[in-house]
Amino acid sequence: MTTHRFITRSLQKDPHSAGYLADARALGFHQLQQVECQDLYFIESQLSQEELQQLALKLLSDPVTQTITWDEMPAPLSPPKPDTVILEVTLRPGVTDPIANEIIRAAHELGINGVHRAATGQRFVLHFDKTVSPSETIRLSASISATLLANNVIQHWKIGSIEPSFPEEVESSGAVETIIIRGLSDDELLALSKDRRAALDLAEMQAIRDYCQKENRDLTDVEFETIAQTWSEHCGHKTFKAKIEVYRYTGTQVHTETIDSLIKTYLKSATDKINAPWVRSAFVDNAGIIDFDDEFEISFKAETHNHPSAIEPFGGANTGVGGVIRDILGVSAKPIANTDVLCFGKQNISFDDLPEGVLHPKRIMSGVVAGVQDYGNKIGIPTVNGAILFDEGYAANPLVFCGCVGIAPKGLHRKNPQVGDRIIVLGGRTGRDGLRGATFSSMTMDAQTGEVAGASVQIGDPIVEKGLIDVITRARDFKLYNDITDCGAGGLSSAVGEMASTIGCDVELRNVRLKYPGLAPWEIWLSEAQERMC
Repeated sequence: MTTHRFITRSLQKDPHSAGYLADARALGFHQLQQVECQDLYFIESQLSQEELQQLALKLLSDPVTQTITWDEMPAPLSPPKPDTVILEVTLRPGVTDPIANEIIRAAHELGINGVHRAATGQRFVLHFDKTVSPSETIRLSASISATLLANNVIQHWKIGSIEPSFPEEVESSGAVETIIIRGLSDDELLALSKDRRAALDLAEMQAIRDYCQKENRDLTDVEFETIAQTWSEHCGHKTFKAKIEVYRYTGTQVHTETIDSLIKTYLKSATDKINAPWVRSAFVDNAGIIDFDDEFEISFKAETHNHPSAIEPFGGANTGVGGVIRDILGVSAKPIANTDVLCFGKQNISFDDLPEGVLHPKRIMSGVVAGVQDYGNKIGIPTVNGAILFDEGYAANPLVFCGCVGIAPKGLHRKNPQVGDRIIVLGGRTGRDGLRGATFSSMTMDAQTGEVAGASVQIGDPIVEKGLIDVITRARDFKLYNDITDCGAGGLSSAVGEMASTIGCDVELRNVRLKYPGLAPWEIWLSEAQERMC
C-alpha cells in the first residue's frame, strides 16, 4: 500500500484563516501577521495517477474555489521562509474521523475502489513579523498551537510534516475481568472508584460491597461499569432527586425546610398542577410530546453538554446537538428545528487568571459555535433561536444547552416491548468513543480532567445520523418496532436496560458491529459511540 498526502488550499480569502488570525490577535499574539489554513488528507491506497487525480478533483477539493496538490509519503516539505512556520495537526489514534469514513465510502461510490484507509488533518502556515527571530517564531508557534490550533485531548501537532493516525486493528482476548470488592476497606473502595473513574462515593461503594458479600461473589467488570453509569449523576440525577435541607434565617430565628426531590417538588409538580390536556407525554420518555392538531403531535427535548464542551468544544457541542436529535427520534418523531443557549466566560480574560488546564473562553466559544453550526448544517436541520451569554462563572465550565423540535403523526410512537422481540442496533458502529462518558460528566472538573477524558469525548458524524432519520421515520410508518430509544449516556447498557427493564433480555455482544476489533465486552456494552438507535 502507498500513502499519498493531499493538501487543499483556498483560492479566495478564507474566512477560517481570518478567524484564526483574529482569535490569535485577541489572545495576545500580536507578532502573528497572517494565517493560512489548509486541509490535509492522507489516503492509503493502490491507485493509478489517473485515479488519484479523480479523487483529488471530484472528492477532496472544489476546483472553482480551491487548488489541490499531492505527493507520496514520506515527502519532505519545502523549507519555509525565515519568518514563516508550517504547523500540522491530526487526530490522535482511536479518535473517530467521520470525514475519513465518508472519503472511503464516497470513493467507492465513484468507482475508485483502491482506497484502503483515510485520515484527515489541518495545515497552518503562520507568517510572523519580520523582526521576530527564528527561535522566537518556533516558540510562538508552539504556544499558538497549544492554545488555539490544536486540542491535546483529541489531537496532536507537529512543526513540519506530520504522520497520520490510521485506524489500527488490534487483538483482544475478549476476556471478562472479575473485580475483587469483598473485603475491601473504605479507603480501598474509594481507590477502586477513582481508578476505574466510576465517580461513586463511599456510601455507594459500600452498598456494592454489601451486595457482593450477601451474594458471596464479586462483580464482573461489565456489572461494575453498568452500576457506575446507572448511579452516575448524569443518568440518575441524584442531586435533583435528593432530599435537600434549606435553612432560612429571619433575624435570630432559623427555619428549616426539607425538599424531597427538586424534580418532583418544582419541575414535575408544575406540569402535574397545570395538567394541560394537550400534554401527551412528559418526564417518562426521551422527549416531551404535545398535541399540535388533529393529525400531528410535536415533541421537544433540551439538555446540556457542558463537561464535554469544556474539554473539546467542537466535539462536545457537536454531539450535544446530535444527542437531542436522537432523543426526538426516540419518540418516533422527525426532527425539524434546533435551538440552543450557550454561556461562556468573559472573552477578554487573561491566561494568567484562568485555572490550570482550562481552555481559554474564546477558544471554547469558537469551538462550541462551530460545533452547533456544523451538525445542523450537515444534517439539514436549522437552528431557529437561542442565546449567547457571558459571565466569569462559566470560564472553566461552559453551559451548552441544546434543544430540538420534532413532528410526528399521532399515535404511531410505541413503548410496548414484547417477549420474543429482537434487539436491533441501527446507525454508527461501536468503538471506544465516550467510554464512561456518563461518569465523566458527573465528575468535578480539575486540572487533570482533560488528560484523562480523551475517551470520554464523543465525536459526531451527522451524515450517519441523517440516514438514521430517514430509516426510522419509515420504520415507524410501517410499525416495524415495539419500542425505541437512543444510545446516549451508558450506551447499550442504558438503552437496552431501559427497554427491557420489565421483561428482561439476552444480549449477544458478539453481534454488535464494531469500528475495529479489540474492544472488551464491557467497552462494547458501555460505549457511547454516537449516531446509534436501539
